[in-house]
Amino acid sequence: MLRDIEKIVLGKQASDLTSAEKNVVVRARQRRTVSTNAGEDFLAGATFGQRLADGIARVGGSWGFIIAFLLFLVGWVVLNAVLLATRALDPYPFIFLNLLLSMLAAIQAPIIMMSQNRQTERDRFMAAKDYEINLKAEIEVLALHHKIDEQVLKELREIRQEIDALRQAIAALSSRSHNP
Repeated sequence: MLRDIEKIVLGKQASDLTSAEKNVVVRARQRRTVSTNAGEDFLAGATFGQRLADGIARVGGSWGFIIAFLLFLVGWVVLNAVLLATRALDPYPFIFLNLLLSMLAAIQAPIIMMSQNRQTERDRFMAAKDYEINLKAEIEVLALHHKIDEQVLKELREIRQEIDALRQAIAALSSRSHNP
């Protein structure tokens, strides 16, 4: 029954199924769930560097970081332009600050790009998980339809047998009443 449904749902022979489709079919046969926490599954395979890149991107893209960095910049300018006007560590036009900002941007940009690439990988992973879950749901729904169809056909056969038995009984009664 499930093999017929697989052909209907997937439209493929067993040898043509992808590994994800085979996994779903096996789990459907075993009546096991396909769904898991995809976020945890994805993070389980992350290296230290990938988790670090994600953390840096998460912090660097937050309002807390923007506000703290803005306060740092204002503090730097006030310290060097006002408080230490005669002996500033980095006098106006703040060349050392410019160097620090350039170095920060040079380091932060590739880290954010790595994190964006990981987000793309995560989206693909989630889409694959969604596909597996949807496929299993479709297989299960079709299996239920098939089971209901079989039950309906069985009941129809039984009803036909009962109707035939009633017809025979009526015919027998009718023949007895015509032939006294």
